Amino acid sequence: MLIVAPRVASVDMRYTKSMNNDSSEVGVGPHPLPYPQDDRLDPVLLEEGDRRNVEDKYRYWTVEAIKADLDGSRVDLHVAIENWQHDLNIGTIVRNANAFNVAAVHVIGRRHWNRRGAMVTDRYLNVYHHPTVNDFVAAMGDRHIIAVDNLPGAVTLSSVNLPKNSVLVFGGEGPGLSQEMVAASEQMVMIEQFGSTRSVNVGVASGIVMYAWMQQNVLTAGD
Repeated sequence: MLIVAPRVASVDMRYTKSMNNDSSEVGVGPHPLPYPQDDRLDPVLLEEGDRRNVEDKYRYWTVEAIKADLDGSRVDLHVAIENWQHDLNIGTIVRNANAFNVAAVHVIGRRHWNRRGAMVTDRYLNVYHHPTVNDFVAAMGDRHIIAVDNLPGAVTLSSVNLPKNSVLVFGGEGPGLSQEMVAASEQMVMIEQFGSTRSVNVGVASGIVMYAWMQQNVLTAGD
């Protein structure tokens, strides 16, 4: 089921620097009159200024217009998160997914997830909910399910070629992936470590593995 949030311009502004006269503030102020005639533009943002954490080309655009533009250039990567403990790191994973403009994010388990770390970036993504692992697996069809964890049997990230039509699955911080999800996965990858801690924070890990997929399938695809 697609999760859609209503557009409220002022909500985005809560997550950026406050509007003031400081030259270091984010974004742009009110648009000078006359306002441009463009259906993509938000009248509230034109009047009050756009202090959101968005690329400059999207200044004054509505959330819907930004998402529609991103939909035209998404990469063929899906990201999934097991949501059993309302983990704060889920928001970080979602924010990373937005940074790499993935095709979709899947939340498995609880419908309501911890959005604080997402910094409202979920509005620009296609986010789907699956009550159980079985529901998620059925929805993936022939997409390659790649578990990301450091459990026995995992192969190192540097040694594996991540398929283009992958879905990278992340578990909660601490417990990691469920045994049911591990069993449903085609393979499991782990990030090599060289220090004293047992594991990398799952939010950090998600960014590393997504970038590895981008390197293999987008950034060097034409080489």
